[in-house]
Amino acid sequence: MTSPTIHELGEQLGIALHDPDAIRQAFTHASFANENPGLVAGNNERLEFLGDAVLGLIASRLLYARFPEADEGRLTAHRAVMVNRAALAGLARDLSLDQHLLLGRGEVEAGGARRPSLLAGAFEALVGAVYLSEGLEATEAAFAPLLVSLLAPSDADTPKSAKSRLQEWSQRQHGTRPSYRLVRSQGPAHAQEFTVEVVVGTESLGTGDGSSRQRAEERAAQAALDKLTAGTP
Repeated sequence: MTSPTIHELGEQLGIALHDPDAIRQAFTHASFANENPGLVAGNNERLEFLGDAVLGLIASRLLYARFPEADEGRLTAHRAVMVNRAALAGLARDLSLDQHLLLGRGEVEAGGARRPSLLAGAFEALVGAVYLSEGLEATEAAFAPLLVSLLAPSDADTPKSAKSRLQEWSQRQHGTRPSYRLVRSQGPAHAQEFTVEVVVGTESLGTGDGSSRQRAEERAAQAALDKLTAGTP
């Protein structure tokens, strides 16, 4: 990725990007880093972790201000629309991030640049890189408008969370509700990361990670919906 491309990306986001190395790292997948250990300093996984938290904060602040009468459930549903994997992958495509990904040979051959999980991860990593180099205010100014574009057209339209949609599917297909199992929690008490598995009947349909158990459950439900939509339950 060259400096003019970074400049163009900055123009798309409406900000100047002052740390090209951080932006390059945001696009460096672990598969590329593993195959080229002397060429890059590292992969984008740590930036993805940071960007996930920053995106959650930006979305929460935006929704808190935009919907002053909304309760926690409605705010959570709106946030789920903004920060789920499919939505972030769509934003990544809009920014042409797929053209800048550095992938290992196996990932390239498998079409990794089209995978929603990989694209969403790159978007989160970009948010993390911008946050580190430009600060929260600039990051919020750049990404909040993109998140707003994902909201329902009318404030009166309350989007359903992934958990609600999965529950409707499960009750319709199996006559039962999904169950969520905590797989693990790690990290210090003030910055824990949770992994949750969602099960319908006896079948595991997906897992999700998040900085709270609620967010991990929402992501697990979204993973299950993505799997079901793909026709591979």
